[in-house]
Amino acid sequence: MLKHLAKAATCTALGATQYSLAAVRERASKSREQRRADAILDFLIRMGPIYIKMGQIAATRADLLPPEWVNTLRVLQDQTPHMTREQSRRAIERELGGPLERTFRTFDLEPVASASVAQVHIAELLDGRKVAVKLVKDTVPEQIDESLGAIGTLLKLAHRGVPKVRELDLPKRFDEVAKLLRPQADMTHEAAQQQRIYANFKSHPYVKVPAVLPELISRRMLVMEFMDGIPGKHADKVGFPRERLAQRLQDVIYSMLYMHGLSHGDPHPGNIMFTPEGELILLDYGVTVELSEDEKWGLSSFYYACTRKEWEVANDRFTRYFVLAGAKLERNRAEYDAEMVEVLRYHFDISSSQWSTVSYFNDVSAVLRRYDSQYTTNFTKVELVFLSCEGFASQINPDIDIWANARKFTDRYSPYMNAEVEARFAADFAEQMPTSLELRDRAADALVAPTHIDRYFFPSGFPVFVKEAAGGSVRDFDGNEYIDLSGGYGPHLLGYAHPEINAAIVAGTQRGLVNGIGNAAEIELAELLVDAFPAADKAVLCNSGTEAILFAIRMCRGYRRRSKVAKFEGHYHGFSDQGMVSSWFRFSGERNRPEPVAGSLGVDPGAVDNTMVLQYGDIEGLARLRAEADELACVILEPMPTSVVALRLEFLTELRGLCTELGIPLIFDEVVSGFRVAYGGVQVMADIHPDLTCLGKVIGGGLPCGAVVGKHHLIDMAKSSQDPFYDYENKVFAGGTLSGNSLTCTAGLAALRYLGAHQEIYPRLAAETERLAAAMREATEQREIACRINARNSIFSLNFSHREAGLYRERMAGSNFKATIALAYYMRKHQVYLPELHSFLISAAHSVADLDLVAHAFEKSLDEMLADQLFVT
Repeated sequence: MLKHLAKAATCTALGATQYSLAAVRERASKSREQRRADAILDFLIRMGPIYIKMGQIAATRADLLPPEWVNTLRVLQDQTPHMTREQSRRAIERELGGPLERTFRTFDLEPVASASVAQVHIAELLDGRKVAVKLVKDTVPEQIDESLGAIGTLLKLAHRGVPKVRELDLPKRFDEVAKLLRPQADMTHEAAQQQRIYANFKSHPYVKVPAVLPELISRRMLVMEFMDGIPGKHADKVGFPRERLAQRLQDVIYSMLYMHGLSHGDPHPGNIMFTPEGELILLDYGVTVELSEDEKWGLSSFYYACTRKEWEVANDRFTRYFVLAGAKLERNRAEYDAEMVEVLRYHFDISSSQWSTVSYFNDVSAVLRRYDSQYTTNFTKVELVFLSCEGFASQINPDIDIWANARKFTDRYSPYMNAEVEARFAADFAEQMPTSLELRDRAADALVAPTHIDRYFFPSGFPVFVKEAAGGSVRDFDGNEYIDLSGGYGPHLLGYAHPEINAAIVAGTQRGLVNGIGNAAEIELAELLVDAFPAADKAVLCNSGTEAILFAIRMCRGYRRRSKVAKFEGHYHGFSDQGMVSSWFRFSGERNRPEPVAGSLGVDPGAVDNTMVLQYGDIEGLARLRAEADELACVILEPMPTSVVALRLEFLTELRGLCTELGIPLIFDEVVSGFRVAYGGVQVMADIHPDLTCLGKVIGGGLPCGAVVGKHHLIDMAKSSQDPFYDYENKVFAGGTLSGNSLTCTAGLAALRYLGAHQEIYPRLAAETERLAAAMREATEQREIACRINARNSIFSLNFSHREAGLYRERMAGSNFKATIALAYYMRKHQVYLPELHSFLISAAHSVADLDLVAHAFEKSLDEMLADQLFVT
């Protein structure tokens, strides 16, 4: 297409221009390709901003176009014609509503850069701050509208008159692209997008985004922090290895698409600068691409399947998320699948060392056309970003292996290491803990262990099998002792084999385990639990936190005679169908209005549909409770979600008040936090009290246990009225063969009585938590590793990400899962047992020396991870 455009432009230029003898001689001395490049440049400039944008993209494709074209068209990135000084002054003062001097101490009316839509000036504010002023050129908005209108009309004509073109439905697709391009001349839109991307990269180790000045933004003017750097077209002058610089560029673009879901839509060299140290400065947010949570999931899962060479799976995911399937495709799905699988296998495997995004998209498009189908509009936008990124990265490093770098990126979602590192671990652990590996292999034949070996999402390749556990440590069958940061996922707050709990269990077994018959220990435990929570009247005992959640929700449904449950994204409430809704790594809907998603295959769709999902900390979002109050049975949440270790007191206060006003029971899930963060739990620490509290973990003293404590009118929903007919119509069932058994209650009583008598444990744990977290943060900062560590009151959340995220979905979207899992294995080599998760715990049994060893093991692990290239630096 561009070559046909060149011919037309050449003819236009030659027919419309009279040359002087000197000009003719100069032109004759140029190569044929240079003359064509000059004509194209002239044509694009005369046609206006939309055509200039095409030229900017073409200027990144040195792999496809003659060097004369690329070099000539590069001027379109920052050296297009600009307004005169007088025009610039008038435009600025129009936007300011007064003289320049009233806002700026100095203002250079000669722009430092001029591209398709706007020109950029350097200025100094009255307070001395140096700023960049982006000014939309006069007539550009009108030119954009005219160009888009003309192109749209031509496409409509072609659509009506050419059957083959009609199959592509170009007018509809162009309308979507036009929506992307029109806002380019609106600086208020650009400022909003720039602020969002600024927040996403605020703490990134090598990405900079200029901060905007909100008070100096209008539709045609944007004032921002001034940043100086080396223009992208002069990347060869950056004093940083070109291989790493190109990889950084690719990594940043992929981070925006895969993780943030908001990407710079026009990453050509004119919109990116570099510092001498290799940092990237991202400029110009007139064009951005946004992906929904479903599209992010689709993109990530598709490329992940490609890294694993699971071609049928990859094809299914790509087609499901990014193809508008026509009737012909549906009728011939088997043939389509076979063709697509061959395309994927060829590009991602057979020819991956000579990866070409252009070639890949061309081949996929050809298959889609044969089946009267096409990409979704949004994937077309993603395609353009990939093309620009590849073109620019290839200019920086002509030898770049695009797919190899992409594979490293998508591999972050994988729980598996690369073959070399995995082989090294296998050899190391075969020597360090051979018996554990033998037991792992033996278990594979008879046991599925979803809590530790076969963990959902995070399986353990090198599990530890424990022979003995005491205090804050565990010992494996080969005699290795590990400082334990799992604590059985929470029960062992006092450490393993605590003498008082052990003594109570021994005495309890000697008396005989009693269940299904009354015993004194269950009454005593219920009394102790009720006394620990100021708002509690009664308790119901069960066998786990999951059961406690099931009981609490059932009680509320019975009491309210409503079925819908409101919960919060990222809050895990056990493995029940409703407890898992929107609890993990799969999200849907807008960030401020999430939609429920099943926690796994096999979940009852009715449980998902009967769940309202909110965002923890979003006070405005609580308005949805008021709107749907009449449908709701209850609201349930972790008051301090352990996945992110955050406590939002203002939010909890607002939620408590609203639930009281609307008469909706409020449930706190304190299965993890109960008796761990304080005697009682978060509600005691925060002085904000729910109607029901779900407990587990610590209250069993290391044995399986759960409980619901709360208001008598709710707890009594599980109490018989002595009238079976009344019970069926007005009561709920709460059973469990081993609920309230004498041995568990005896162990739980010993643990809680000890904690009640030694509450100095809690401030000590809080201080030690902060000390260890500070040491770990310092270790990552010294090594310039992007890592987020949230911690308080013995609970830690760690994820390798630059992003300071407020929402759980944002935290997970920025996580390097591979590094998180790998950290567990590196720490294991250094005698620290860390679960392959993003959370871990310390206990009262850990000494200062133990935690110092943990910090030291963390430092050594980070050094080894850097050496094994688990991070892009």
